Amino acid sequence: MKKIIAFAIMFLFTGQTFAQNKTSKSKKMESKEHYTFQLSDKVTRQKVSFKNRYGITLSGDLYLPKNAGNQKLAALAISGPFGAVKEQSSGLYASQMAERGFAVVAFDPSYTGESGGEPRNLASPEINTEDFSAAVDFLGIHKNIDRNKIGIIGICGFGGFALNATAVDKRIKAVATATMYDMTRVMSKGYNDSVTLEQRTKTLEQLSEQRWKDAEAGTFSYGAKLNAVLKGNEPQFLKEYYDYYSTPRGYHERAVNSKGSWTATTPISFMNMPILSYIKEISPRPILIIAGEKAHSRYFSEDAFAMASEPKELVIVPNAVHVDLYDQIDKIPFGKLETFFKENLK
Repeated sequence: MKKIIAFAIMFLFTGQTFAQNKTSKSKKMESKEHYTFQLSDKVTRQKVSFKNRYGITLSGDLYLPKNAGNQKLAALAISGPFGAVKEQSSGLYASQMAERGFAVVAFDPSYTGESGGEPRNLASPEINTEDFSAAVDFLGIHKNIDRNKIGIIGICGFGGFALNATAVDKRIKAVATATMYDMTRVMSKGYNDSVTLEQRTKTLEQLSEQRWKDAEAGTFSYGAKLNAVLKGNEPQFLKEYYDYYSTPRGYHERAVNSKGSWTATTPISFMNMPILSYIKEISPRPILIIAGEKAHSRYFSEDAFAMASEPKELVIVPNAVHVDLYDQIDKIPFGKLETFFKENLK
């Protein structure tokens, strides 16, 4: 258990991912313009941008069904996983949901991908929650969208932010999460809440000292670059992250988890700002929570479901691990997502 905790802390706090001993990657993996999925032939995609409440310009892709005509569509905003970009999982979800009749924007969160914000590769529970509301702003003033029929989907760490955004933003009529993480919980308490007060105190002392170093240097330090070697004795979930982020399956040059690293002090704001404190206030708007049966993160979804008020539904996908719900179309229950949003965005 101690070994697993150590690996988890390294992954979360340094932004470290594991790469095998390879001297080069394919041109496809290195191309900034490539998408990790095939766009549906029933869907159009166009680049869009919009600003959040902090004045940060967010970059997104707007997906529309080709047969929509001039009708007002129900709409969805999608982001995640934590450390990913819109050309990865969120774009795949957007393409699939647009094929099912929704207008969908998949967006890069503040400070990452093609979105603005300095320093680069910074995360914040407040700002990343706001990013969802900014996407709702964008959708609600679009000529082809019914602003009274807007929902959101959060994947992985952005599942937690999606729930937080829905609790505070009453314009959001329904919310779904897939393979959810509560990033404030895992950063402050570790996996399965295993971090002791002594360990937490030591982490906070290190982060506080890092602020002195950054202040003296006049710049921000970053975690380790993504060039460590996958030795084979890492926890299984880290091997699964590698299989998505560091291979042609899901690699993208702009993704923090593929080629970057978070600022060293990113965890500070996550340490004492629990984002699910007001999850009950989502009610009476509906919640759909989807998790993999064999996902190491499953307990986040089950605990959030237990905390939430009705109406709510928990779907456990048989035999699925955490990253299966990033891109495995045969496992992601898109039919369930379609039914959920069509029933609740009327």
